Amino acid sequence: MFPPRSAARQAFTLIELVAVIGIIVVLTVLVAPAFTNIKHATDITSAAYTIKGVLEQARNYALINNTYAWVGFFEEDGSTASNSPATAGMGRVVISTVASKDGTIAYKQPVVSPATPMDSARLVRVTKLVRLDNVHLRTFPNGGGSGSDTFPTRPPIPGNLPDNAKIGDTSPPDSLRPFQHPIEGSSTPAQYTFSKVIEFSPRGECRVNNNNYTVRPLIEVGFQPVRGTVLDNSKNCAVQLTGFGGNIKIYQP
Repeated sequence: MFPPRSAARQAFTLIELVAVIGIIVVLTVLVAPAFTNIKHATDITSAAYTIKGVLEQARNYALINNTYAWVGFFEEDGSTASNSPATAGMGRVVISTVASKDGTIAYKQPVVSPATPMDSARLVRVTKLVRLDNVHLRTFPNGGGSGSDTFPTRPPIPGNLPDNAKIGDTSPPDSLRPFQHPIEGSSTPAQYTFSKVIEFSPRGECRVNNNNYTVRPLIEVGFQPVRGTVLDNSKNCAVQLTGFGGNIKIYQP
């Protein structure tokens, strides 16, 4: 017995099914790059707010506990798993926050050569390590504007040697008093040595690299997304921090 004519017409023919699959494949090919671009933008925006949150937490910790706190940045080879000691390279930014146990600076002043790690016995970890995959630290030329949200017109870093107040790939000069991870005593080499450092005082003032630099009116952390060794220069991003008030703002294109 044959099914009613109306019921038989509800089924798909093989030709119709193949046509639908073909359309889906074409749409997937066309739409996939758009989704990838959206994912890149989401990654870099997430990284920006993560860095903003780390800086705010470190400054608040210093203020509340009347002590010094340090945020260190290290970029390792993102194509490999983290090892000890880490392999410097492009692709994964690692951030660590530590503080002084006793409220004093954990290094001698004035800071002079040679470079000597801070005394780990005088430090305490504030947070666990933060790892930002597919992110590359970048030193950008000074902005030329007065504070609009468009990236090229972000406020410039004032003063002499502005790059000394920028955390990036070619700046600032390595700190003469870096700190290491883990800070607990160990007979093995440190996994990370953080030589790009922002220091917060008990008053909330911040400066770069624990050296003889004074408090800067403005400090910048620059970065951009990366896939392997391919940089996305259209997604530049900067987090700017005022040295005295601790105000933080994110700038993107």
